[in-house]
Amino acid sequence: MSASTTSISKELRAHASPATATILQGFFKTGPGQYGEGDVFLGIKVPPLRALAKQHRDADLCTISTLLDSQYHEERLFALLLLMQFYRQVGDKEQADAYQLYLNNTHRINNWDLVDISAPHIVGRHLEGRPRKVLHIMARSTMLWERRIAIIATLHFIRLNDFADTLRIAGILLHDEHDLMHKAVGWMLREVGKRDLVAEEGFLKQHYRDMPRTMLRYAIERFPEPKRKSYLHGKV
Repeated sequence: MSASTTSISKELRAHASPATATILQGFFKTGPGQYGEGDVFLGIKVPPLRALAKQHRDADLCTISTLLDSQYHEERLFALLLLMQFYRQVGDKEQADAYQLYLNNTHRINNWDLVDISAPHIVGRHLEGRPRKVLHIMARSTMLWERRIAIIATLHFIRLNDFADTLRIAGILLHDEHDLMHKAVGWMLREVGKRDLVAEEGFLKQHYRDMPRTMLRYAIERFPEPKRKSYLHGKV
C-alpha cells in the first residue's frame, strides 16, 4: 500500500463497527452459495464514506486502484466514490484511464450496491456519445456483475431520454436466471416509463408474458392499479 492508501484505510477503520459489519454481511448475502459469498465488511455505512470521499478529492488512480483491490467491501465502495469524483474533475485522457480501470476491475465491483452507485456515473457517462458495443457484450457475460453493470449503466442514457440501449439490453437479459438481474432490468424499464410510457409499454406488450415475474412487477410498479393487474393477469 502507498502511504496515502494506508492513511485512508486508517481513516475508514475509525468508522468501522463489528455489529454493523455482521448486519451488512447478512444483508448482502455473503454466505456459502449466495451471490456475495465470502465478501468481508468493516461495518461502515454509506454517509460517512461519502463525507470522507469529499476530503480526498485529490486521490489519484494508483490510490483508487489499490483500494479497489481491497478484501473489504467498504474500501472497494470508497474506491468507487473516489473514482466517480476523479472522473468528474479530469480531462478526456484521464477519464479514459478511469473508465478503463473500472472495466479492468469488474471482478472487484462484485455486489449490487457497488454496481448501482457507480455504473451510470462512470460507464454510462463515459459512453455518452461513444459506441456502446461493450455494454451489449457485457450483457452476455457469464459474470453476474458485468451483466448488472451493462443494464444499470444505461440509467445515464435514460436520464438523457435515450432509451434504445436500455431496451436492447433488457431484451438480451430477458431470460437471465438471476433474481438480481430481474430486479435490475425491471427497475430500468420503470425508469424508462417515467419519461416515456409509450416506449416502456412497447417493450412490455411484446415481452410481458415471457418476463420473469419479478422483472415485470418492478417494471409496472408505478402503473395505475387496473393496468398493473391487467399485465399481471396477462390481459393487456
